[in-house]
Amino acid sequence: MKNSEKYTRGYFMPPVKCMKWTEKEYIDKPPMWCSVDLRDGNQALIIPMSLEEKLEFFKKLVEIGFKEIEIGFPAASETEYEFCRTLIEQNMIPDDVRIQVLTQSREHIIKKTFEAIDGAKNAVVHLYNSTSVAQREQVFRKSKQEIIDIAVTGAKLCSEYKQKSKGNIIFEYSPESFTGTEPEFALEICNAVIDIWQPTAEDKVIINLPVTVEMSMPHVYAQQVEYMCDNLNCRENVIVSLHPHNDRGCAVADSEMGLLAGADRIEGTCFGNGERTGNVDIVTLAMNMYSQGVDPQLDFSDMPSLVEIYERVTRMKVYERTPYAGSLVFAAFSGSHQDAIAKGMKWREEKDPEHWNVPYLPIDPKDVGREYDGDVIRINSQSGKGGIGFLLQKQYGYSLPKKMAEDFGYAVKSVSDHKHAELMPNEIYDIFRERYMNKTEPCDITETHYVQNKDGSITAKITAMMKPSGEIKIYEANGNGRLDAVANAVKDALGIQFTLETYEEHALDRHTTSEAVSYVSIVYGGKTYWGAGRHSDIIVSSVRALVSAINNIER
Repeated sequence: MKNSEKYTRGYFMPPVKCMKWTEKEYIDKPPMWCSVDLRDGNQALIIPMSLEEKLEFFKKLVEIGFKEIEIGFPAASETEYEFCRTLIEQNMIPDDVRIQVLTQSREHIIKKTFEAIDGAKNAVVHLYNSTSVAQREQVFRKSKQEIIDIAVTGAKLCSEYKQKSKGNIIFEYSPESFTGTEPEFALEICNAVIDIWQPTAEDKVIINLPVTVEMSMPHVYAQQVEYMCDNLNCRENVIVSLHPHNDRGCAVADSEMGLLAGADRIEGTCFGNGERTGNVDIVTLAMNMYSQGVDPQLDFSDMPSLVEIYERVTRMKVYERTPYAGSLVFAAFSGSHQDAIAKGMKWREEKDPEHWNVPYLPIDPKDVGREYDGDVIRINSQSGKGGIGFLLQKQYGYSLPKKMAEDFGYAVKSVSDHKHAELMPNEIYDIFRERYMNKTEPCDITETHYVQNKDGSITAKITAMMKPSGEIKIYEANGNGRLDAVANAVKDALGIQFTLETYEEHALDRHTTSEAVSYVSIVYGGKTYWGAGRHSDIIVSSVRALVSAINNIER
């Protein structure tokens, strides 16, 4: 990059120190939210939404809990006008929801805007004009006073049309390109508009401070916001709103710091759709609050449904790593991460703590409609035994002994490595069954009988079939328990020596409660072999596990 010298900082600092916001640690209450998906978001789409798509998305935004929704620029096109009229005439706007419409400071546009909202019970008329140095000098070629005159003229016209209108209409003004405007001038023009509208406690106005183009670090924007909040006329009757764009990738930080600086309201879009790099992502912003115990007053408990509608009607894609909403944001592939999550979840089951504090999971995935099975633990060649065992237990109910989980983990990772692919839960279960479960070749015990001896030992008589010959013979041996007796009989049948090292069993707690699973390991030739057995009879399942382990011996 050889041309950095042609750039310079395009923002302006306030004339006084504005740092009170730095004394606040976190946002302790939600702002007023305004979705601009149907206006700012829609105008940024390659293929704008159809009327039917807009209506569907509007319903979803209402369902989520937005009480203010900017629906368009009705004087800009017939499609925008028709959408506004459809919502009103078909009575699709709940009584507690306020639609918002955008207008330039030109009389014929303001007139058309008021015609569009005729009959609306609650509406925001959003007036704007550009105020930055670049816009004043290059686009409008007007003085500061001439720019103020544009805003004041629009404000007066809005007041005149409001007198002739029915319904509850409030006003909003934006010094568009605020971040490239001198704070003193932004304050002057906003106060001029406020003086025209004369807000009261019952009839407040909104002053919106847009990050039309992100031009600074977030702490600079916070100081600009604090300066405005400290000096606006009738501040107690003014709702200070923020509308950050994401040119520097800091829209969420701009919003959070701006709220600390005194702002009351946020305009943004779901998943940050908008011109250039987009608007502030309200989902991320709201969920950040939620993750620290603050109810954002928006309901994202069915995130997959919102993602599906959004992707379908906007033809945009929610990136897999988008905070809280992406398909991979809760996924752990790393073995150490998976192990920590699995242990954290076990700790929660044991302790039942009041607050969520699981390693690597900032929120409970279930709170946004995601599942632990397949969403959190994802298996590939980087995965570890803890994660693989966690998935097998949660999805299918198998709690493997620690050493068996290690053996199984290596097997799964090897398959994933050779496939160069992620393995789905059903594939992992298939590997488990094929490697360990109820294996009957080359040795199969088809029948067992037990006798309790006077000395407390057990005699086991087994009927064993050997493949591929299919030869069936009966063997008998003593042991200190049923499984030990069967193991000794098998040693005689096969003519080998091994040590029965591990035996564990449990009831299956998923899919069925009537079956048990047993795990057995044996040591043969200095190497450990594992087997598993499943049956409604725990003795049968243990014998099957033993036979499976024996059949895994490399001979």
